Amino acid sequence: MTLSLNNSAPQSGQFISESDALWSAIGGPFFTIFQGLIFLLITWKTKSSIAYSIAFSAVFSRFFSIVFGGINLQDEARIAAMSGINKYLIATTVLTILFLILWKCTQIMKFNLKVLGYYVVLGVFAVLIVIGVNELMIE
Repeated sequence: MTLSLNNSAPQSGQFISESDALWSAIGGPFFTIFQGLIFLLITWKTKSSIAYSIAFSAVFSRFFSIVFGGINLQDEARIAAMSGINKYLIATTVLTILFLILWKCTQIMKFNLKVLGYYVVLGVFAVLIVIGVNELMIE
């Protein structure tokens, strides 16, 4: 497998079977939801702002890549193409689950909109730095 900033693929460029490609695509959103759920549990148990930050980054990174990275380049679109389901339905479902996780984490931490705004601004800066460093490394 080869890895990039937002993708993994077989080195040969071909999966052994179509189902392998589907499972590989499902892995992206599944892992993000799993990460969010794990850190929801940790946030609930510890009331840790670090755990909250990791749950936030799971939601924010998926939202950022779907909305600003082009939905057709995301796992949700690949899943839709292979399974015959509307890509917007899959993306909306994934994002809804993730936003519910974030909403619950925010309730647990008793954060208001101002604090959430700080997380969003810092999240945008972090994503832009990662994208910038990735672009520098590719060239």
